[in-house]
Amino acid sequence: MTLPDIISRSVRPFFSFEVFPPKTDAAYENLRRILPELVALKPDYMTVTYGAFGSTQGRTLEIAAEIQKQFNLPTATHLTCVGSSRTDLDGILQQIEASGLRNIVALRGDPPQGQKDFVAPADGFAHANDLVAHIRARETRLQTPRCGIAVAGYPEKHIEAASLDIDLAHLKQKVDAGADCIITQLFYDNQRFFEFEAKARALGITVPIIPGLLPILSAKQVLRILSLCGSSLPESLRADLEAAGEDADRAEAIGVSQCIQQARELIAHGVPGIHFYVLNKSAHMIRIMEGIRNP
Repeated sequence: MTLPDIISRSVRPFFSFEVFPPKTDAAYENLRRILPELVALKPDYMTVTYGAFGSTQGRTLEIAAEIQKQFNLPTATHLTCVGSSRTDLDGILQQIEASGLRNIVALRGDPPQGQKDFVAPADGFAHANDLVAHIRARETRLQTPRCGIAVAGYPEKHIEAASLDIDLAHLKQKVDAGADCIITQLFYDNQRFFEFEAKARALGITVPIIPGLLPILSAKQVLRILSLCGSSLPESLRADLEAAGEDADRAEAIGVSQCIQQARELIAHGVPGIHFYVLNKSAHMIRIMEGIRNP
């Protein structure tokens, strides 16, 4: 089932989870252990990312195919421009099809480790809209079934973009190239999302815009991630986390409560669904989903 099918057939709001491929065998076994617990929360689909800075790409497709086969749950694999020529991408797309996967999250990707700026690989692409257009052109050329494609949106703009308006223009290019929906980067201030959504609609972007939420599990964790992606933390939330200090349980409780409240407000606003970056953990997601579904 493709993303457009999932979105159109799901009871609103729908929910989805993202996991990442572990770097070690021990972490891989831990992911295998917690996957049934995540699936038991009844997400409508899952996505599997590459590791940070394009690492651990090899297991992305393997994990995505395993989730879909073992749990009969639609799964999307990430695909980026990092390190791949057009020929390389065609080979990966062939593997995706052979694995029975019908959904892709198409991204430019982060610069490889140790590289400050993104440089397009030889005979490759520098932008996600070019990757989306390549996938659609290949489908037409080979007459293969149309896959579902999600692209990324940035409520507080991409960290490399000069302005939100310029970033939104790039987002429209991705949608015009053939994307079916938008999944946003993490954010903690819903007003930023509401403003982003309104501006996207004013530009003529009509595909579903799905907010992406990252539950906070520790103050250090979220501050590190925010420094990488450029998103902000509301002062009241920052103060609560600072007051928690080194108390990990208290910080996680703050994060769970904040995520539940944020999700409830987004649902009341009318978002079609919510995408959770679950960080390959399940205990906090059990509490969050219970809090959302049983207010």
